[in-house]
Order: sequence, then structure tokens, then C-alpha cells
Amino acid sequence: MSRIGKKPIAVPSGVEVKIDGQTVKAKGSKGELEVTLVDDVTVELTDDGVQVNPVGNTKRARSMWGMQRTLIENVMVGVSEGFQKHLEINGVGYRAAMKGKNLSLQLGLSHDVEHVLPEGIKVECPTNTEIVVSGIEKQVVGQVAAEIRSYRPPEPYKGKGIKYKDEYIFRKEGKKK
Repeated sequence: MSRIGKKPIAVPSGVEVKIDGQTVKAKGSKGELEVTLVDDVTVELTDDGVQVNPVGNTKRARSMWGMQRTLIENVMVGVSEGFQKHLEINGVGYRAAMKGKNLSLQLGLSHDVEHVLPEGIKVECPTNTEIVVSGIEKQVVGQVAAEIRSYRPPEPYKGKGIKYKDEYIFRKEGKKK
């Protein structure tokens, strides 16, 4: 039995939920999202919120149960609060700035890296060494943050590169004579 799947998903205030077969649509202050569920689960709107149940007792149905519930919960949180990822840049001369709708990164390369942002993603640079990626879709926010980080991942000797704010970089000692 899925412990996560058993819990009903509370509908935040200001969010309107519509269920049409296997499609769950949510509309909130941040925007509108929908998720299509697999056929191995059923979804219904109750007084407690949205309830997800497996169809039958097959291994696949039980496996999908918790994941489909989490997908619906991510839609609810996305349209009401949104998601954010914080990145930090470490290194001499490394900096970030917004150029129009694109993110311009100076990362010690022979050229500036221009990252084109997808639709629905907002990037801010509070300082020239901080990047905040925000949006309503959790997967897209995480993907954009991972792409930005991949331009210069942190290295273990000096810690230079782009890292998540809460990420710990295991530091190595340099070569000894």
C-alpha cells in the first residue's frame, strides 16, 4: 500500500479543480496547468480534496498510485505558489546578468554563454553571483536550473562553478610534493 497515495490532496484556497476522465485541470492565481494520469489509477474530487486510488491490485497500479498523486500535488502547488530554484556562482570573474529575455553568463570561457529561456520561466539575478529560476511547472524549473548549472558544474578543488544554493561540494586537497 502506498503511504503517499492514501493521503488526499488538499485544494488550496483560490484554486479551481476540474476532473475530466483521466485529466486533472487546476486554475489558480499563478496560471493554469493540467496533468493526464495513467489508466491504472482513478481520481475523484471529495470533501477532503482530490483522492487518487489504484485500479485493481496489480504491481503497476500500486507503483503508479503514489507518483500520480504527487504529480497532481505539484500542479496544485504550482498554480497557487509556484516553484523556485536558487543557484550560486563561485569564481573570480564569474557573473550572471539578464540581457532582454535571455540569461547571459560569464564563466571564464572565451565567450559569454547566452541561455535562452523557455516560455513560462522567469529568471532573476538579485546580485551578479545569484540566479533565481521560478515558474509554475516543477519539472521545467528543475530542468532549466540543471541546464544553467551544466555550463560550469562546481569542481572539487577550488569550488568554482555554478551550484545549487543548498548543495554541498565535497572539497579535495590539492596535490602534495
